Amino acid sequence: MKAVHFGAGNIGRGFIGPVLSRSGYKVCFVGRNKRKIAELQKRGQYPVTLANENRDKFIVDNVTAINLNDTEKVAEAIADAELVTTAVGVSALKDIAGTIARGIELRLSRSSKPQPLHIIACENGIGGSQRLRKSVYRHLRPDVIKQAERSVAFPNTMVDRIVPVQKHADPLEVMVEPFSEWIVPRSGMIGDYNEIQGVRYVDSLDPYLERKLFTVNTGHCSAAYFGYLEGYTTLQEAMADPGIRARVYGVLKETGAMLVRLHGFDPSQHDKYIKKMMERFANRNFKDKVSRVARSPLRKLSPNERLIRPALKAHELGLETSHLVSAIASALLYENQDDPEAVSLQMAIRSSGIEQVLSEELGIPAEHPLHSRILEEYFNTCIQYKHKAGLGFEAIADSLSKAAISDSP
Repeated sequence: MKAVHFGAGNIGRGFIGPVLSRSGYKVCFVGRNKRKIAELQKRGQYPVTLANENRDKFIVDNVTAINLNDTEKVAEAIADAELVTTAVGVSALKDIAGTIARGIELRLSRSSKPQPLHIIACENGIGGSQRLRKSVYRHLRPDVIKQAERSVAFPNTMVDRIVPVQKHADPLEVMVEPFSEWIVPRSGMIGDYNEIQGVRYVDSLDPYLERKLFTVNTGHCSAAYFGYLEGYTTLQEAMADPGIRARVYGVLKETGAMLVRLHGFDPSQHDKYIKKMMERFANRNFKDKVSRVARSPLRKLSPNERLIRPALKAHELGLETSHLVSAIASALLYENQDDPEAVSLQMAIRSSGIEQVLSEELGIPAEHPLHSRILEEYFNTCIQYKHKAGLGFEAIADSLSKAAISDSP
């Protein structure tokens, strides 16, 4: 069996590659890093280290690689594969769509009844595979799309493994946490397919996708924003602080109540899941920078993302949201000159005011009860952390609408 994987970075080599290799696939990585591509071609294997006390290692073999710029070679590999996966980031899916489309064209031109091809975008978000499908089909003629619909599937998926930024003498070595989870809905699969060992196939993906997004992703970034305000540089330092641990647990209890209500998860089992995720964040064998986990605050504060969406849904269900409100306020104070979104966020607050940012960027209109609550929490957080150098909290606080604050419940 052959698989083509776009992305030779840490997630690809540390998570997707090992799973596929163990399942009997010959894995062809597609990437831009010339050194990594050359090493994968030459060695056909690479080492993975688990971030546990023993630093257990294993070798991922039966691999090769092609440079992304070699479009025809990549297309040939796709035409001959049973599976295509990606780990390039949601925003980069459109950049590889043309090459995937070319591979599909080749595949369909060689057989009137080609074997099923599953294309799975293993990205950190909702609906990645369907987003990729739309981009791919923009490159295909209508008659080719009609053919592809019979033998090419784009099942959405949920993947979860923490792989922080790292450096090693060996360019192919990668360290990953022991925990991993990869879930695929059976409804997205077509024909006779080989189940991937280590992948869990389920009837409905949505409950597991939201459980992951509103537990792992929400908790992870909450810890980063709380830790940033306290001056911690790594997530592990932040999670070693009992106060921050309690606040993160409070956030996840709120998202958990919402998930239990929506999807019928067993409350005691979900609480165990929350505590397991918190232990992952605190893993002392990692040094995961707060700046990595907190990056891109505008995206993380957008209406359908990990902070705003669960807060709105919990409020709608009449559930508690005070810890989520605190996490949102903390995220609004995140500043990092090396992070373009953090710079844009602070510029928007200073130029347009926090109230407009809440309405336009976060999608919470002034008349919504959460708007005034976040505004008040933001004001209080500004006062509490006004000593933090260079952030100008006092100037921001002075610009707040006193009327909006006084009207807060």
